[in-house]
Amino acid sequence: MLYFISGMDLQFEWEEVDAFVKQLDGSLFSWFERFHCYNHLIYGIVNKSKSAVTLKYDGKEFCWEVGENLVPKLESVHFIKQVFPLHDEMKRKKLLKNWALNWWDITDQPIDEIYSYFGAKIAIYFAFLGMYTRWMFFPAAFAITVQLIDFGSLQLLVLPIFFIGIILWAVMFSQFWKRKNSALLARWQISYSVGVEPGYKLLGMEWGSLQSPVKALRKWGTEKINEKEVYQRSEWFGHLLRFRNDAIVIMSIIFLQLPFELAYAHLYEAIVSDVMKFGLTAVYLFAIQHFTRIGGMISVRLIKYENNETAEKRADSLVYKVFGLYFMQTYIGVFYHALLHRNFLTLRQVLIQRLLISEVLENLLENSLPYLKYSYKKYRVRKNKRREKGSSTGKIQFSSRVEKEYLKPSYTASIGGELEDGLFDDCLELALQFGMIMMFACAFPLAFAFATLNNITEIRTDALKLLAMLKRPVPRAATTIGAWLNIFQFLIVMSICTNCAFLVWFYDHEGKWSIEPGLAIILVIEHILLLIKFGFSRFVPENNITEIRTDALKLLAMLKRPVPRAATTIGAWLNIFQFLIVMSICTNCAFLVWFYDHEGKWSIEPGLAIILVIEHILLLIKFGFSRFVPEEPAWVRANRVKNATQAQDVCSKQLLRTISGGRKMFGEVKESEKNDL
Repeated sequence: MLYFISGMDLQFEWEEVDAFVKQLDGSLFSWFERFHCYNHLIYGIVNKSKSAVTLKYDGKEFCWEVGENLVPKLESVHFIKQVFPLHDEMKRKKLLKNWALNWWDITDQPIDEIYSYFGAKIAIYFAFLGMYTRWMFFPAAFAITVQLIDFGSLQLLVLPIFFIGIILWAVMFSQFWKRKNSALLARWQISYSVGVEPGYKLLGMEWGSLQSPVKALRKWGTEKINEKEVYQRSEWFGHLLRFRNDAIVIMSIIFLQLPFELAYAHLYEAIVSDVMKFGLTAVYLFAIQHFTRIGGMISVRLIKYENNETAEKRADSLVYKVFGLYFMQTYIGVFYHALLHRNFLTLRQVLIQRLLISEVLENLLENSLPYLKYSYKKYRVRKNKRREKGSSTGKIQFSSRVEKEYLKPSYTASIGGELEDGLFDDCLELALQFGMIMMFACAFPLAFAFATLNNITEIRTDALKLLAMLKRPVPRAATTIGAWLNIFQFLIVMSICTNCAFLVWFYDHEGKWSIEPGLAIILVIEHILLLIKFGFSRFVPENNITEIRTDALKLLAMLKRPVPRAATTIGAWLNIFQFLIVMSICTNCAFLVWFYDHEGKWSIEPGLAIILVIEHILLLIKFGFSRFVPEEPAWVRANRVKNATQAQDVCSKQLLRTISGGRKMFGEVKESEKNDL
């Protein structure tokens, strides 16, 4: 079998077992690797005979064709209902005691045990949730202080200080999470690279057929130009398909969802009774859930027509599309109230209703529905067994633990489980909450305290749901929280802009501040250009022809040929060029102001000017902080270099054996040719 280490697929051999680092629980393979081995063995049973085999079951006969897999055939005739992993009762009970029911630890979790039991993707989610909740204590305490203490003459300075503080908090949290994520991957011995899927082609050959590196190198040299053109066409065609699908989703949001959202916001304003408003909000949230779920299902179908290389990229593309639907659903009504009234009291009332209703309803549905489904299925099974026995009384026992776990719901996403599991809904809930508390921080600081309490509860309820109410989830490979981290970064940028607007309304509650139309247009252009500058890299990947480059480095490592110590980039100069691009946007906007206002008549209120300066400084900090705090700790880099060196040694030994075996075979062929002559 192949074992993935330090970015390379190595043929596993017992004599080289010391080169492969063991898992934290002492096993050689992780739960993800073991599960896929079991899955391969179960679904790898194929009829390799020369004729079809007739199988009999329950008085029925069915034909097992040549080359057909047995398990899917048995599933099609309902002999096998479902193949799923069982819970390990000893480990499950231990996690229930130390994790799900251990409320005293607040945010502390046995992350390594979670990884060993559920796999990397779920463990990374809970590590992120735990760190996010732990970091939330600072803004929650800050918000309570701002809300409860009267600072007298300094009260006007409190809100800007709070705003600056929470933006700096969010920027530092996102960067330090990347460091923690790198540390977790190093501790779990997970490579940053993700393996390719079956059927993936490299240099015109199936990945699995690249058994000889010499053959691959020969093809690399002879058909390099043609392969490069093929990859480029495939890459840009994939970008065009994704752009088309994104455009479809955006247009649907603008022409279908936006009018619905504005109609709700208008009705909310027209209704006088608070009870009626609360009821309207509840009905709206219930109806919009179905609307966005339909949009999510359409997005899933659109993904199938995109040219994404891996399931991870397909899942990320889906996340961006569905989040766009939920972003509009969650925030457009709040923005409407803010723009219409410019009143903090009304806006806070709307935010409280949204937070309380959405958080409470989400938690109730998320945790009660699986239990109700499980209870209903158990009731139906017991009812059928009583009917078969002809008795309406007496206790009915399940024949096995397998039957009992089969009745539990699966951990699937609300939009379907083909690309994502139940973590999709959990991460979506977390991202929407983050956007709500960050983008409206100045309007309702206490939202941080509500969110902190909710997240403390969320850690334990999510754990209880996974351990007691659902089947054991199928492990999925992951190295990060995926597209959700980019969404968090986007929400930080949005929160800088929205809170600056709230500060303007806070200090100019009478609406006396004014700005020249020409100056306003130039400021809008500046913000759009800055958005394009920092957002364009999300659409065009940095690595061109990634597959070829990765394979070339892999072959160099297998040949134990030292990689030349030439520079891979222009180093710090590229960052300097990026900085100069940002500076050029700001300076040229200033030149445009001087060009159109050559008489010097344009003016801007001092308060508005200060807020704009604060906004630009925070944006600069947001995009520049990562240059000062590296994403990867030093010990992780050192550990990665050590593992890469060890993997290179193993690759070299295997390559030498392959080459010597090939020479031996070539010698035998020549010897047989001589004998024939």
